[in-house]
Amino acid sequence: MSIALLLIVFAVEVMTLSLGVRAEAQLTRLSCSDFDPACGVEISDQGSTVLLTWPIGDERHARLAFNLSTAKPLIDSIAVAQRPDMRFETIAELLDPILLLRVGPRDLEKRRGWTIFFDRMQEKPNEVFLAKLDRTKAVASSGANRATLTIGGVEAGNFRGEMRWTFYAGSPFVLQEAVIRTHEAGTAILYDTGLVCRNIKPKRLLWHDPLGGLKSESTASVTAAQRLAVKGRTICGEFERGSVACFPPPHRYFYPLDFSDNLANIWVGPGYDEQTNPFGFGIRHDPRGDNRFVPWFNAPPDTDQELGMFLFISDASAKQTLNEVLKLTRGDCFAALPGHVVFTSHYHVEHTRELLAAQSQEAKAKSGITVTLPSGGEYRIPLRLQNPGFVRTFRDLGVDAVHLAEFHFGQPPHMQTDERLRHLELLHAECQRLSDTGFLLLPGEEPNVHLGGHWISLFPKPVNWVLNRPEGTPFVTDHPKLGKIYHVGEAADVLRLLNEEGGLAWTAHARIKGSTGFPDGYRQQMFFTSDRFLGAAWKAMPADLSKPRLGSRVLDLLNDMSNWGNSKYVLGEVDVFRIEPDHELYGHMNVNYLRMDELPKFADGWQPILDTLRDGAFFVTTGEVLIPEFIVNGKSSGERTTVTSDGLATMRLDLEWTFPLEYAEVISGDGRAVKRQRIDLSNTKAFGRDSLLMKVDLGGQHWVRVEVWDIATNGAFTQPVWLDMQ
Repeated sequence: MSIALLLIVFAVEVMTLSLGVRAEAQLTRLSCSDFDPACGVEISDQGSTVLLTWPIGDERHARLAFNLSTAKPLIDSIAVAQRPDMRFETIAELLDPILLLRVGPRDLEKRRGWTIFFDRMQEKPNEVFLAKLDRTKAVASSGANRATLTIGGVEAGNFRGEMRWTFYAGSPFVLQEAVIRTHEAGTAILYDTGLVCRNIKPKRLLWHDPLGGLKSESTASVTAAQRLAVKGRTICGEFERGSVACFPPPHRYFYPLDFSDNLANIWVGPGYDEQTNPFGFGIRHDPRGDNRFVPWFNAPPDTDQELGMFLFISDASAKQTLNEVLKLTRGDCFAALPGHVVFTSHYHVEHTRELLAAQSQEAKAKSGITVTLPSGGEYRIPLRLQNPGFVRTFRDLGVDAVHLAEFHFGQPPHMQTDERLRHLELLHAECQRLSDTGFLLLPGEEPNVHLGGHWISLFPKPVNWVLNRPEGTPFVTDHPKLGKIYHVGEAADVLRLLNEEGGLAWTAHARIKGSTGFPDGYRQQMFFTSDRFLGAAWKAMPADLSKPRLGSRVLDLLNDMSNWGNSKYVLGEVDVFRIEPDHELYGHMNVNYLRMDELPKFADGWQPILDTLRDGAFFVTTGEVLIPEFIVNGKSSGERTTVTSDGLATMRLDLEWTFPLEYAEVISGDGRAVKRQRIDLSNTKAFGRDSLLMKVDLGGQHWVRVEVWDIATNGAFTQPVWLDMQ
């Protein structure tokens, strides 16, 4: 087909439907003015149908046919050819995308803006709208090796927009999105989406159950809509000649919650959510969440909310397709990276409190094992807690070191010394018991006293400290069996303790939740300016589907702290409670890759972990994007380098990824303003690695760091390199 034909602006006659009434026939034009066939995706006119054809690997090509007549299903067919010169075999046909938008009122007064977690959307009145697509416009565009087809408009309640499909040359998946916006203020949303089958439905559905077992069900037996709890967030329909899988962006899809329970994020069957649609399958949100604080997604007025789902297209079996999808998240694992340790922080598993309760409730039970405490006493571990679910989960995820944030319940600041020591001694003993040469469980806490807001503690060895200091109590007392006991009653005591024991502290969930206003509120305090205060922690909270990155709340704070002039860093935090192997933890997780050659042993202490954090020698990631090297003029993150008088610096950025990348951003600051230099990475394909060597303008800048984001809004970011001008 000639380029001229590919670029032709053609007309097709369609009928539009509005509120169920057929309108006058009108002309819809496909605009190709921003489309370049050099992207590797072909677009062609087949009368009232638009065909998009692209390579998906191993010489195979996929084809989606879109029908621009509202009298027909929007997706006419999905097909695959084993080679470009072979016939396309239809996998599925006559499909419609479905979108259900749930809308509720956001309380903007409670936290004076959109930076909110403490909202209970599940208890507020809300409405669900079935989106309507009228197909009055169609636009093709491209960039690098990608093409986008936009069809509109879409209407759901007071939201308006369009549907968008993005195709990636060389990859067998398509990103299907409703891109919608509202003028209304104070709105929070959820969405369910998927495909409905207007003609032939799949023969069977396959998925992995929450523990990873393969499950299959004939669609003939699915006579009513069902909600499925799955591992990997994927449902796959197997047709006669191939498979189509649906799955969400793995991290962006999940709004923040306190618990990581698997909330059955898949739907299948006819009549989903009391609609009259035929058989379908797709992804869903549970509006009740964990039924605690359930904030949903922010939807500020006049922002493009991207409600996305991936379609994975294959001529293979559903089992093979599921396995291919899992590779995009490395099997929901964090990959081993030479010269790095995988470290994750901020977990309220409350194992110690559970064990104390079990000892009391099961005192007469004969099952269990007996373990010796550091003081010489003994404690009994019931069988069910000998290998707790959270430890099994972290090991399966590929995590090397886990930093707990225990005693979030129980009011530890008000505990008497004896009770506090009983808790700490058991915590330390269990962390040591559950650690080995390949896994390190580190004691830590989230105290909510003395400094302002919430903060996290980490010491290089077990330390006994009491979170109160009654009048006349020495800062340090001596215990006959446990040795030094620290008593802290104010900020000065905390800093003194951190200095004496070489500990670190940082702000938990900065600028939100119980740390609203912090660390800004104590940035001038001695404890904050000390090198014992690391900085803050990053999590994707709040959630906003219009943002091109996750967790901008803390990424902006990292820029601010760097401009304040102290060497502060941001590590990733997860901040969830009870964890079991059947939970959807991966979607809520991030990890830190610490530049360390080996994992310390518990008995030797873990000073190297604190040193690495304090040195800024790490990067943070959702898991899909890795940054093995980030070097500016020969120096890595946390180090200091000199920039020549011309302001140009040599930067090397080594990357590994699963989903195709979207962009990188070189972010720097001069002590006042923040400068951003965007690097387009839309020429990348899935499952790649590359080393980028470039000259960057850092004239007048005091620091520089890098973020990298992919097409699913998974990402990674480095800590700053500190700059001196020649």
